[in-house]
Amino acid sequence: MTVKKSERLIVKFITNQASQEEIEQLTEWLKEEENQIVFKDFIKTNYAIDSALNTFDSTEVRKQLSVRIAKENNVFYKRRFSSYYKYAAILIVALGGFYFYKNSNNSHSKQNVIIPREDEIVLQLGNESQNLNANDARNITDKYGNVIGRQEKGKLVYTKAYSEGALVYNTIKIPYGKKFEVQLSDGTLVHLNAGTSLRYPVQFGKNQNRQVYLLGEAFFEVEKDKEHPFNVNTQNINVEVLGTKFDVDTYSENSNSDVVLVEGKVSLYKGQKTKENQVYLKPGEKGSSEKGQSKITTEQVNTEYYTAWVQGSLVFKNASFDEIIKKLERRYNVTFINRNKTLGREIFNARFDNEPIEVVLKYFSDSYAIDYDIDRDKITIK
Repeated sequence: MTVKKSERLIVKFITNQASQEEIEQLTEWLKEEENQIVFKDFIKTNYAIDSALNTFDSTEVRKQLSVRIAKENNVFYKRRFSSYYKYAAILIVALGGFYFYKNSNNSHSKQNVIIPREDEIVLQLGNESQNLNANDARNITDKYGNVIGRQEKGKLVYTKAYSEGALVYNTIKIPYGKKFEVQLSDGTLVHLNAGTSLRYPVQFGKNQNRQVYLLGEAFFEVEKDKEHPFNVNTQNINVEVLGTKFDVDTYSENSNSDVVLVEGKVSLYKGQKTKENQVYLKPGEKGSSEKGQSKITTEQVNTEYYTAWVQGSLVFKNASFDEIIKKLERRYNVTFINRNKTLGREIFNARFDNEPIEVVLKYFSDSYAIDYDIDRDKITIK
């Protein structure tokens, strides 16, 4: 295992974000005495931990794990094997947490632990608002107590139906640091990125186009319905489709809005739609519109760069550092203060797959000698 890979696994262990496979890799790696030294040194250097780690005894740790595993009445070896790593993960994370706690009041240590803010997902139903916990499973009701949908943890599913009367709208607001999914009443699935707001009808009109209103970024998997074209309306650009998969990035702080088509066909237009002002996209194309400009430009792109966030990845291709830290703020709900204006204009290429913020920062620090300070949820670039 390379040094960089071991460091990434250690950080993911401590932040409780390691997968089963990663747990197995790191536990195996820690069996070597020289790796235990690397482990200690890395924690000391990066997490302001010193004297507490002197008591770390991996032999005793494995002994305790063996005792606990022996007490289990599991029949199959595979299950015992999984349990070993389950306990390893719990113990390593617990040890890390204990060390952090023990040293949290040490005024002589540099605090490198990031504590992101925790904001709530808000669902607005008419004049009433309620917070959504992504761990809940419950019915969603309107002001009359009628069930209009169901929350299935990180996904809100509306009852399939079309309305023959006046449309009733809901608005869902996703804070920085979180993502969420909404399945609309026509079956369309919308993946909502951090810092995004979507306004949509509880039921679409039976004799109308399907209209939703977006601020932020969302990936749409539109249910086909030739009788009811689907429209995404934003402040800068509008999208019309029949059934397709595409990403719309229209954050208010961006200088332009982008639509990336993965599958199907869409038309883009600004203002009132006419035959003359529509621009059509083919799969693999991106349409862009600058704010204050009437022109819509198109180009061929690798769509995976623009849709990787749906699977939890961050991909930066020829992105300035200022653009990168803005996306990191949304993803992790932290604040960056960049005092290095020259660095802000530098161009980078990088990819992170479900990595904790500590891993991302260490990558930039190691690869590009970027120095920073941490104060809870605030990261200052020197």
